[in-house]
Amino acid sequence: MHERSSVAELVKVLRSELDRYSPGEKLPSSRALVERFRAGPVTVSRAIAQLAAEGLVVTRPGSGAYRAQPAARPAPPAGDTSWQEVSLSGDGLPEAVPRSVDVSGLLFSLAAPPTGVIELNGGYLHASLQPEQALAAALARAGRRPGAWSRPPIDGLTELRAWFARDIGPSLGAADVLITAGGQSALATALRALAPPGAPVLVESPTYPGMLAAARAAGLRPVPVPVDGEGVRPDLLAAAFRATGARVFVCQPLFQNPTGTVLSEARRPEVVRIAREAGAFVIEDDFARLLAHDDAGPLPRPLAADDPDGVVVHTRSLTKAASPSLRVGALAARGPALERLRSIQIVDSFFVPRPLQEAALELVGSPSWARHLRAVSAELGARRTAMAAALRTALPGLGPARVPSGGGYLWLTLPGSEAGADESAMVQSALRAGVAVAPGRPYFSAEPPAAHIRLSFASVAGPPEITEGVRRLRRAWEGTPAARPDLLGRRSARTTS
Repeated sequence: MHERSSVAELVKVLRSELDRYSPGEKLPSSRALVERFRAGPVTVSRAIAQLAAEGLVVTRPGSGAYRAQPAARPAPPAGDTSWQEVSLSGDGLPEAVPRSVDVSGLLFSLAAPPTGVIELNGGYLHASLQPEQALAAALARAGRRPGAWSRPPIDGLTELRAWFARDIGPSLGAADVLITAGGQSALATALRALAPPGAPVLVESPTYPGMLAAARAAGLRPVPVPVDGEGVRPDLLAAAFRATGARVFVCQPLFQNPTGTVLSEARRPEVVRIAREAGAFVIEDDFARLLAHDDAGPLPRPLAADDPDGVVVHTRSLTKAASPSLRVGALAARGPALERLRSIQIVDSFFVPRPLQEAALELVGSPSWARHLRAVSAELGARRTAMAAALRTALPGLGPARVPSGGGYLWLTLPGSEAGADESAMVQSALRAGVAVAPGRPYFSAEPPAAHIRLSFASVAGPPEITEGVRRLRRAWEGTPAARPDLLGRRSARTTS
């Protein structure tokens, strides 16, 4: 059972039992709760802390936990928020881009599924793949550094910026890098800095929903440019620049989310050249470089490493390869664009908290970091292979067109003509069957050419859970209107349920 579900369940039980105790009466000791519920000491401690945060119990160091005195709270006034509909709809002038932002595509990957549901829609490494001990040690060492809680440099710790610069390429230095609060923050800053509200921005199709949401939140108009097996198509990219006058193109050249595509060697200089001739920037989202599988072979250099003219603005983070809460990333740029990026970041957040930067620096500088990356590389490769094999066996008609050598996802095309209806039916049927998957529609900035779902093999406990998740997915697919016997293989529904 996941720790988060264990804590939630224990809190629910303890909350229901509080009426047995008078205000001020002592609750059973932590040791007694550990023995009674067969829970770990950390789980019990977190449950008590949550009840204390809710004001239901009071903890006294060295004494224990006591039921809190009930607080008299006046009922809040009903209020009337209907006026906001008028205010948020604008000032009467037509809007180039609606100011409301749909984040449903992000929530599919961010929200934890219900207990018992296999998480094939997650966007982060499973807890078993995260370097929790190394992170704890790094945080402890960071806390002992002199000045760990003082104000950091606005651009970030020089040593951390230099580490990112070395990882991006030899042509960059610490002065070319800004430390950001994760990759999402870096993307949002870059979009706001490089394109004015109402402007078009070219994006891969399909692409990462978080970037689309950030673009729309900045008042930009995402314009799709199709991706094939070698990455974005240069001919269509050039045509899109001519047709729209866009000055920004956002891409993921390495293990693209969701397709897993790697921009081919021949197309890499073409993409930068086309953008340069259009007087445009390329925002390179290098989110998956630390998630290469053990059979990936040598990786291509970042686009920014071979760009002396400052066409490429590079983003990356440690979050995907370490922990959702290690929200430390980097923006790299050259020329006046860097000052624009710095200004936007200062307005938004001032700086990334120094303790988090210090902990990140401790982590990447320790021997455990290299060991962790090797372990993740091997595990992701094994889980990818397990998921691809399970799909070939249970759902041969839905197998992925591409099995990537990096990242944490497989991109599946569903047969049928009504993309939205098919996806919705499949996602809901899967949830009823006990497995969570991500629909493909949020990955497109315009009408999708077909129905898709994205499966994550990074967010599950291991191959056995992957096999069980695919088994449940088959059962879900059998319950959708678009299911056909020829897509299910030879085994009957009875033998697989």
